[in-house]
Amino acid sequence: MTIQQLRYAMVISETGSFSRAAETLYVSQPSLTEAIRELEKEIGIIIFNRTSRGVTVTADGKEFLQYAASVCGSYEELMERYVSGEGAKKKFSVSTQHYSFAVKAFVEMVKKFDTREYEFALMEERTREVIMDVALARSEIGILYRSEFNSSAINKLLRTNGLTFHHLIDCDAYVYLYKDHPLAKRKYITFDMLGDYPCLAFDQGDTGSFYYAEEILSTNDYPRMIKANDRATMLNLMVGLNGYTICSGIICEELNGSDYRAVKFRGDAENPSAVMEIGYLLRSNSSPGPIAEQYIEELKRYLGQ
Repeated sequence: MTIQQLRYAMVISETGSFSRAAETLYVSQPSLTEAIRELEKEIGIIIFNRTSRGVTVTADGKEFLQYAASVCGSYEELMERYVSGEGAKKKFSVSTQHYSFAVKAFVEMVKKFDTREYEFALMEERTREVIMDVALARSEIGILYRSEFNSSAINKLLRTNGLTFHHLIDCDAYVYLYKDHPLAKRKYITFDMLGDYPCLAFDQGDTGSFYYAEEILSTNDYPRMIKANDRATMLNLMVGLNGYTICSGIICEELNGSDYRAVKFRGDAENPSAVMEIGYLLRSNSSPGPIAEQYIEELKRYLGQ
């Protein structure tokens, strides 16, 4: 059993396909298939069920991948600390859903360190990618939300990948829109009021599902829907198309400007509101390093305001 084989298995689980995993890993599919076959033979279990539509993880495979994520994460930390080479910059990376407060906290954290000595990275990504980045030690910390609707699926994915969710703040649902939107000056907005305007949602890719959606009321039947993959595009669509999204209501005007509004969403019997529990992810077998601790403090400071 090698670290390379463990990484291969993790990426196959992440992509749901040997072919997509081979593209991600820049290896040939036959080589990848053989590596996993040898791994399964050595450990005596079947990790993946192969079908014509892709792969699914077996019950034994889920337990194995949880340990694999832990080992890969520890290995990357070991390499980073002791084998990075003399004079190499220390690295710190955050993976997050699309939150301006996560960017603001990152900015304040970076100001406290000498960027000549550190290599920082902040990646706004899809929900599953946030989770896998932390599981595979591409990032030390991840930022996402849970709700009553998606917590079961999110928690299962976290357990499978050896991650722990740490609570930061609970938020009610808000409608986020441009200041000149016809509904921008309302005290509250109901679902029926939104029917004439497009709902904007972050694309979750081929593995997208209701459970991975960044928008809290993802199961509602929106008559108009447009997907985007970055915050800048989302803001432009709000201006150009009177679009809106459902979010936490936490707005960082310093970064996004003062041209946007968050109006309280009022639910009803058919379209109830919900609470977003925003938190950060860490690998279960590790504690945050000094840079991560500083970042968490900046998150708490900003959200506490």
